[in-house]
Amino acid sequence: MTEYQTWHEYLIERLAADHEKRVSYLDVALEEYQEDGDTLFFLMGIQNVIEARGGVSEVAKKIDIAPQVLSDLLSSEEAPRIDTLSAVLTALGCRLSIEPLKTKEHRAELAPAETSIVPSEVSSPNLEVSTENQ
Repeated sequence: MTEYQTWHEYLIERLAADHEKRVSYLDVALEEYQEDGDTLFFLMGIQNVIEARGGVSEVAKKIDIAPQVLSDLLSSEEAPRIDTLSAVLTALGCRLSIEPLKTKEHRAELAPAETSIVPSEVSSPNLEVSTENQ
């Protein structure tokens, strides 16, 4: 049996050994972020998985960015851009996904609607799509 000095060492070893544990760990970190908006907590979860997967240098190499850029991203208080987050998660062997909320309030919203998904006033062929970043 391995003796650990810290909880962090134990966590990293467990995450390094099992892909499903890493995905579940990130899923919980994302759920917590969605509950309380704690970006640093979510990024710490990503940092732990990156460490378990060989460290910042190894993951940065997979997504073709400088290790310092990845380190800066993970230590920032700002949420990363979706494309950057997607690249990091892909390098870690997972991805973001969308699923319906499971609360009673949201299930009522999911009931079949009696109207078209595209209202008639929006279905005009003269629609303009903005390509500006927001």
